[in-house]
Amino acid sequence: PGSAVYGADAFAGVINVITKSADEIRGGHVGARVGSFDKRDLWGQTAGQIGEWDAALSFEYHTSGTDKDRIIKSDAQGFAFDPMLGTSATRAPGPINTDVKLFNTSITLNKDAWNIWFNSWNLYDAGVGPGGMQALDPVGRQEIEQYSLMVDHKNDNLFDGWQLNSKFAYKQIDQLHELRLLSPGATVPLGADGNLCHSPDWGCTPTAIGNFEDGVFSNTGGVQSYTYLSFAAYYKDWQGHYLRIALGLDYGEGEPLETKNYGPGTMAEGIVGAGIIDGTLTDVTGTPNIFIQSHSRTVNYLSLQDEWRLASAWELTAGVRYDHYSDFGATTNPRLALVWETDHFLTSKLLYGRAFRAPSMAELFYENNPVKIGNPEVGPETMDMLEVVLDYRPKPRHQFTLSLFSYNADDLIEFVNGVAQNSHAQDGRGVEVEAKWHATKRLQLKSNFALQYSKDSENDVVIADAPRRQLFLSANWRPELEWILYGQANWVMDRNRLSSDTRLAIDDYISMDMSLSYQPASDYWEVSANVKNIFDEDNREPSDGNIVGDYPLAGRSVYLEARYNLN
Repeated sequence: PGSAVYGADAFAGVINVITKSADEIRGGHVGARVGSFDKRDLWGQTAGQIGEWDAALSFEYHTSGTDKDRIIKSDAQGFAFDPMLGTSATRAPGPINTDVKLFNTSITLNKDAWNIWFNSWNLYDAGVGPGGMQALDPVGRQEIEQYSLMVDHKNDNLFDGWQLNSKFAYKQIDQLHELRLLSPGATVPLGADGNLCHSPDWGCTPTAIGNFEDGVFSNTGGVQSYTYLSFAAYYKDWQGHYLRIALGLDYGEGEPLETKNYGPGTMAEGIVGAGIIDGTLTDVTGTPNIFIQSHSRTVNYLSLQDEWRLASAWELTAGVRYDHYSDFGATTNPRLALVWETDHFLTSKLLYGRAFRAPSMAELFYENNPVKIGNPEVGPETMDMLEVVLDYRPKPRHQFTLSLFSYNADDLIEFVNGVAQNSHAQDGRGVEVEAKWHATKRLQLKSNFALQYSKDSENDVVIADAPRRQLFLSANWRPELEWILYGQANWVMDRNRLSSDTRLAIDDYISMDMSLSYQPASDYWEVSANVKNIFDEDNREPSDGNIVGDYPLAGRSVYLEARYNLN
């Protein structure tokens, strides 16, 4: 966990992504890919000069359709609603809706101490997977337009050994989710307010029956904007210490919108007995009947960290961060890392981190929702983790890593009887082993194995869905200078269901992928062929009981790719 430096988004860990500068792109490249499920990709990168600025441009266009063989045999409509009232509105069996179109563009400008980055990320006509209520929805669509701007400045000579990094960022997200929650002909129990009311577990009492002849519709979205301002000062001229002091301000706000044909403010409200409800949508934007009111959140934080070289072979990193949220209060999170260069081949690490996840706007403020109601009293989830890592490199071509870890996650948020609550805690422990071996100059092998055991802290019940064991193997072979053959296999094993779930245990699965690439000595172009799930295995991930047969993963797919370098 990395909340001591990065805040709420580092609850489970940190991934460091290092992007290319204009110098590293060196002219750039273009590429294209076609393959199964109507997949089409086109992308490119280029770099040059705009006046005194180094400039880089990248773009990506991606479109793909639905794998017609990813069949859900029984969904929530057929499992929960149809049997209750003797209807047959379910669309199951049928495929998961995974259509997608995506256009992504980035522009980067660098000059001296300044870095400016702009990104446009646009998702169009995207499917809704298994459906908003786990009922198949072949007509549902999502659109998201996201625009980001970041301005970064580095001052290496603030005063006497201090470096100051200043950053301003702004992000705006405009989204619309058009969902048909239940199919035409769905007959559904309703509460007095017109909300769907399947059972008391939803925190409601049925008072009427609604016959939705065109289906149950919910169109939600709105505009969210986020502003970030941060300052980080570094000092390294103090006897083996490297200090980092950071402070910042984050501000976010949202203006939601919603149209629907159920719930308060629509023709479904106040029905007595039974009634027919058509597909007429009511706009509840700006009224008390919307799923969430306009909202905002301000976060102020202060972070301190010291990397201290205790001795030639010992280094201690100690840090702490204080965050204050305008909607739920404050949280403080420390971290410690002791690193010992045990000998020339072995590095030993003892790591401790405390992290938090801030409650989402939905968990705080959802309302008028049939299954999820927010609770302004919920606080952040927290996690404490202790880890021991041994990194052994006896030869330049060999690397072995062993990690032992134990964690406790507390105040985890879930919806109990439809209302968000800090309801339970979770304990876990495990081991991870990784090995890398350059067997020859042309053959590289890699493997990692993870074993973990997690349980509910109160009732000692094993946590559902997470694999107890996972094994990954890969090989990268260059039989000739121009050819590369790569293969990988991933085993996922030992996933438990909830103790209340009476279905048979979910099967383990193996997924195997392979690619073959050709790049001639000219280095201007390359082509490759890729096959995923080579043996077309029927691999599945766990679902709740509403989708009886679990979520099917994609079947075998084949892709052809070409790339041309512009150097």
